[in-house]
Amino acid sequence: MCGIVGYIGHREAYPIVIKGLKRLEYRGYDSAGLVLYDGADLKLSKTKGKVSDLEAKATKEISLNGTIGIGHTRWATHGVPNDVNSHPHVSNSGNLVIVHNGIIENYEPLKKELIKRGYTFKSDTDTEVLVNLIEDVQKKDNLKLGKAVQLALNQVVGAYAICVFDKQKPDEIVVARLGSPLAIGIGENEYFIASDASPFIEYTSNAIYLEDEEMAIVRLHKSLKIRKIKDDSLVDPYIQELQMNLEQIEKGGYDHFMLKEIYEQPSVIKDTYRGRLHANEGMIKMAGVEDNIEKFTNAHRILIIACGTSWHAGLVAEYIFEEFARIPVEVEYASEFRYRNPIITDKDVVIAISQSGETADTLAAIKLAKEKGAFVFGVCNVVGSSISRESHAGAYTHAGPEIGVASTKAFTTQITVLTMIALRLAKIKGTLSKTEYHTYLSELEMMPEKVQEALLTNEVTKEIASVYKNASNCLYLGRGYNFPVALEGALKLKEISYIHAEGYPAAEMKHGPIALIDEQMPVVVIAPKQGHYDKVVSNIQEIKSRSGKIIAVVTKGDEQVRALADHVIEIPESSDPLSPLLTTIPLQLLSYHIAVMRGCNVDQPRNLAKSVTVE
Repeated sequence: MCGIVGYIGHREAYPIVIKGLKRLEYRGYDSAGLVLYDGADLKLSKTKGKVSDLEAKATKEISLNGTIGIGHTRWATHGVPNDVNSHPHVSNSGNLVIVHNGIIENYEPLKKELIKRGYTFKSDTDTEVLVNLIEDVQKKDNLKLGKAVQLALNQVVGAYAICVFDKQKPDEIVVARLGSPLAIGIGENEYFIASDASPFIEYTSNAIYLEDEEMAIVRLHKSLKIRKIKDDSLVDPYIQELQMNLEQIEKGGYDHFMLKEIYEQPSVIKDTYRGRLHANEGMIKMAGVEDNIEKFTNAHRILIIACGTSWHAGLVAEYIFEEFARIPVEVEYASEFRYRNPIITDKDVVIAISQSGETADTLAAIKLAKEKGAFVFGVCNVVGSSISRESHAGAYTHAGPEIGVASTKAFTTQITVLTMIALRLAKIKGTLSKTEYHTYLSELEMMPEKVQEALLTNEVTKEIASVYKNASNCLYLGRGYNFPVALEGALKLKEISYIHAEGYPAAEMKHGPIALIDEQMPVVVIAPKQGHYDKVVSNIQEIKSRSGKIIAVVTKGDEQVRALADHVIEIPESSDPLSPLLTTIPLQLLSYHIAVMRGCNVDQPRNLAKSVTVE
């Protein structure tokens, strides 16, 4: 949610800021803006709409010169999306300018107090309150900007990543974070600021990720200083080498990032198990697991916390952990877990799953679990992210940057990591026979080739999409390991095509959803040969007898379901536990093609953000 880009250095700032904002469009937004400093004054342009709208507007209304600039994409919280509420916001004096990702919860009492002191407000945002609060603190005691920001932030309640500039101090930018990510790219006498590293990856491979309650004063010709917001103590900066490259964040000839990422799955699954899975030797080596093996093997239960697609991956993992390692598993929505009084002990292992590693609810749930003594293991994709730092241990998925808002490769790589953990525990606990264990290892190693074969369903799914692109509703049914895949398939269709869809356990159809079945209702049934095949066939017959339209995902060569279904999508054969890595592929493609045919913005669906960094 929201995106921040900033630059201070020797280059022209405008091209860096505008390109950076385009790189952050995947985060979801409804308006955009930027400010440039040309050595004399602030040049501000902002608008409701896309970055392309901002680009067109800025070129007409402001000078684009200047080597200092700040930009923002806004996802509305306080105040409707419009030009006035868009960021950046300027203080009453016109000296300070700010961009902000997050929510200031106590902005109303702060605003009332500032109004009493003579401040006026043009927007409905909490951010304009913050910039004037900083100015008020600064004026009272004639403070430097950094100190004023620190004291002001100690008065606010909420979450933030901010970037503040004072035109009376034109050689520095002050940044700070609490609950929302912020990275600082370090170049040769230049600095880049962004919500993630994608806006500056071609300029530098060195970055600092601010921790919660840290602020940095970024100065030209001087070393960067990081301080704690609470007590002003200095922090030694930890410079990381970035793990992404420019090619990874470009479309590479595909029409959309989502399609590119769907087709990347064979390679990223292999990248995820590379160096960890040694099928020939019958071994799985994962440092985060090995170093804490007793925590896992002695666990009374495993709690999996996640949101959205990651929650669906957690549901698949519940089946896998209980089947392979015989450890009780509960899967929780992080957003619900954090707001009740869960029973957690030091005998619990909490696995937190997040693609971005910045999901606000999941981070809050981690902190709650740690307070209660649980061991927290993070599974995320972004190196250096907040969840990776907050967890006791963890494993990266190595999926590379995922730009499309609708997660695809995140789902399959998360399942890959979780399956490896379950297999490692099964080996130690002896809960799988040697034959079963080696069979699963070999099959997981072969999964990239099978996923590549599953991608050959693209043309078939495209044809089916043309038939159902105007549907109003859709049901997805699956059993066992493929019930979570039904949920994930329905979510994908909802996210990017705006068609209402629901996923159900196939056996639950008779407990309500069957009332919806008629000739207008497409029903996607996940029916691989392994698992509860005969039961699923019975479900298909029940749908068929009520004139429902059946789209079946089946094992290659299945003639029984082909005779019943209106459309068939064939995937390679696999064991039941690993089948979600294959059955999800045609559902991703089906959603993608339907969305494209409906003229939807596939990579940036309305109202959605890639990383939900505020509540």
